[in-house]
Amino acid sequence: MYVGTLSFDLLLGDVRSLKEKRSVVRPIVAELQRKFAVSAAETGDQDVHRRTEIGLAVVSGDWTHLRDVLDRCERLVAGHPEVELLSVRRRLYGDED
Repeated sequence: MYVGTLSFDLLLGDVRSLKEKRSVVRPIVAELQRKFAVSAAETGDQDVHRRTEIGLAVVSGDWTHLRDVLDRCERLVAGHPEVELLSVRRRLYGDED
């Protein structure tokens, strides 16, 4: 069994309130969950209206599949024009970890 995690540090575009922030972040999280069957959530900077952290986790029986899903998730988030991807932290765990 292999587990992979991604943590995205995002700067949001023209967002002036926490309500507007939710209207940007929730669809991204839902799209990640729907398209890639990952566990995803807003995990940080919840009280700051122009920044957020989204975390996700994937479990797979194959390293190649795990890396492919993480790569596609990263491309999806980076491709959203309403957010600027500041950094991504990737962690991979195997049976020996």
